[in-house]
Amino acid sequence: MASSLDTVFSALADPTRRAILTMLLEDDMAVSDVADPFEMSLAAISKHLMILTKAGLISQEKRGRVKWCKLEPDALRAASVWMQGFGQFEPIHLDAFERFLEVELTDTPPAGDTA
Repeated sequence: MASSLDTVFSALADPTRRAILTMLLEDDMAVSDVADPFEMSLAAISKHLMILTKAGLISQEKRGRVKWCKLEPDALRAASVWMQGFGQFEPIHLDAFERFLEVELTDTPPAGDTA
């Protein structure tokens, strides 16, 4: 599973690939339509699409002369489950932590404390 997570996160690391995934949320698209909004060659877009395909994030199929791309949302499930594991921790309240450290690290007791 770690290897597939590495592949998914590596594919998601590039902003162009994330933009492609966002575009494919709407509907399946021809490769040429995927390439239109980007200022790069069709060959460069094809490399991005191949990385997304290898990660299982999209699938590609040929329909006549046109190659179509389709989002595979289930491929993000393992990554989502992994990330949700971090949601169980409560965020640290930095102000309270700072006050705690201030009290612990000073020699004088805090105001109102007569110990």
